[in-house]
Amino acid sequence: MGYLPLKRENLRDHMDDFELIFTMLGERSTAEIHKTENSKGVSKLKKDANRGGRIAGIAKDQLEKEIGRPVVSKKNFLLKKNSKRIN
Repeated sequence: MGYLPLKRENLRDHMDDFELIFTMLGERSTAEIHKTENSKGVSKLKKDANRGGRIAGIAKDQLEKEIGRPVVSKKNFLLKKNSKRIN
């Protein structure tokens, strides 16, 4: 996946259900690993994040294998809407 030209939008607004689910799985897995191991320090927390992300990545890869298509797609990107900004 490449760089998305987002300005101030929330990246999650451009995700479909599966992308949100796998993102949340990685975040929640990371949080639980951190909680279980009571990790301290940047290097240990980085390892926890990598482990949590790997869990989500494995689940995503498995689903893609089962359904025969990628979960992440450029078509998920929302075009700019005519909306008023609050400054």
